[in-house]
Amino acid sequence: MTTLSFEDDHDRHTLANELHARPFPVLSAPCYAVSVALWKGRHPDADASKDEQHPLLDLLDRAGAQHPREGANHFSSPFFRNQIKWERHTEFETYTVFVDGLPEQPFAVNEPLFPEDWVEKVRSKVVAACFVHVEPAKGDVREGANVADFADKYFVAESLSVSHVLGGDALVASDFRVDESGLTRFLLLASDGVGERRLGRITQRLIEIETYKSMAMLTLPNAQSVSGSLSKVDSDLADIVAGFAAKRDADSESLDRLMKISADLEQLAAENDSRFSAARAYSTIVEQRIDVLREQRVGGRQTLAEFMTRRFEPAMRTCESTAARLTAMSGRANRAAQLLRTQADVAREEQNQQILSQMDRRAAQQLRLQKTVEGLSVVAVSYYAVNLASYALAPFASVIGLGKVSLTAILTLPVIFLVWAAINRIRKGL
Repeated sequence: MTTLSFEDDHDRHTLANELHARPFPVLSAPCYAVSVALWKGRHPDADASKDEQHPLLDLLDRAGAQHPREGANHFSSPFFRNQIKWERHTEFETYTVFVDGLPEQPFAVNEPLFPEDWVEKVRSKVVAACFVHVEPAKGDVREGANVADFADKYFVAESLSVSHVLGGDALVASDFRVDESGLTRFLLLASDGVGERRLGRITQRLIEIETYKSMAMLTLPNAQSVSGSLSKVDSDLADIVAGFAAKRDADSESLDRLMKISADLEQLAAENDSRFSAARAYSTIVEQRIDVLREQRVGGRQTLAEFMTRRFEPAMRTCESTAARLTAMSGRANRAAQLLRTQADVAREEQNQQILSQMDRRAAQQLRLQKTVEGLSVVAVSYYAVNLASYALAPFASVIGLGKVSLTAILTLPVIFLVWAAINRIRKGL
C-alpha cells in the first residue's frame, strides 16, 4: 500500500472524522424511538469536557454501559434491552432510545425508558420530545397503506400531514401536536423493500425535524417582545426627529433622548441577535431535512412541507422581520443622531461667525479709541513739553527781552509738531 511521506496538518484527521461523526441508526420494523431534547443554553465557547458528573454518565452507569470518550459530542451504546443515542449541540442535547418491537397500544410506552429518579435529577428543561412509531405497512404504501387506521384515532385531522417519502417506499404522518404524554407523534409505515439503514435515516430525520423546529420556535416569544419594544422606540424616535426638525426642543435635550434610544436598541440587539441567528440556522436545517425526504402527496392530504409553510414559516418570518426591523431601527437612530450632530455643528458655526463679527467690531472700536487717545496724548505731552521748554529757555529769553508768554507762544507749535511726529514714528515702528 502506498503511503504519503508528507506531514499532515494536525487537524486533518479530526476534521475528516467529523464528516462521519453522527451515523444514522440501523433499525428494523417493527420498532419505535423516543427522543428528548433538553435545553442547555450553553455558550459556544464553553468547554463541555469540564462538566461535572454529566447526567449521561450516571445514566450509562445504571445500565452498565461504557462511557463516551472525553469531550465527545455524540455517543451510541446498548442501554438495558434497548439502544441509546446521545448528541450534544450548542444549546441543547438529545437522548434518543430505540426499542425493538411495538407497545401494546401505539404511541404509548408500557414502561419508563429512563429511570424516574434519574429524570428528577436532571435540571435541564425539555424543549422537544417525540415518539416515532415504525411498523411494516399493511397493503400498498403508494395507496396510503393502513394510515387510516391511525389517522382518526391518534392524530388531529385538522393539522395531520401525510406523505410518501424516498420514492414512495415509505409513508410518514404527523400532526405536530404535543399529546398528553408530552410527545409529538410520528408514524412511519415502511414497505418490505426498505432497508434497515434507510429506515434509520428516515427515523433520524423525523426526529431532527421536530427537534430543530422546536428550537427555532423558541425565538418567537423573543421576537414578539422585541417587536413591542420597537413600536415604542419607533414612536419616540419619530417624535424626536419631528422635534428637532421643527426646532421645538433644544439640541442637547434631543441628543440625550437619542442616546437613550440608541442604548436601548443596542441592549435589545445584544440580548436577541444570537437567538435570531439561531432561529435562522434551525429553520434552514428543518427545510433541508424535509427536502431530503423527497415528499409525494398522499390523496388530498397536506405534506410535511405544506404544514411547515402554513404554520412554521410564518413564525420564522416574524422572527426575521423583527431582526430586520431592529437593525433598521438602529440605523435610523444613528442617522438621526448624525443629523442632529450636523445641525448642532451648523448652529455652532453660526455662533462662531457671530463671535468673530463681534470681535471685528470690538477691534475697530478699540482702534478708533486708540486713535482718539493718541490725539489726546499729543495734546497732554505737548502741554508738559511746552512748560518744560519755557522754564528751560526763560533765562535766555529775558536777555533778548522776551516775556514768558511770548516765549510760550513761540514754543507751542514747534513742540506740538515734534511730539506728534515722535508718536507717529513710534506707532509706525510698532
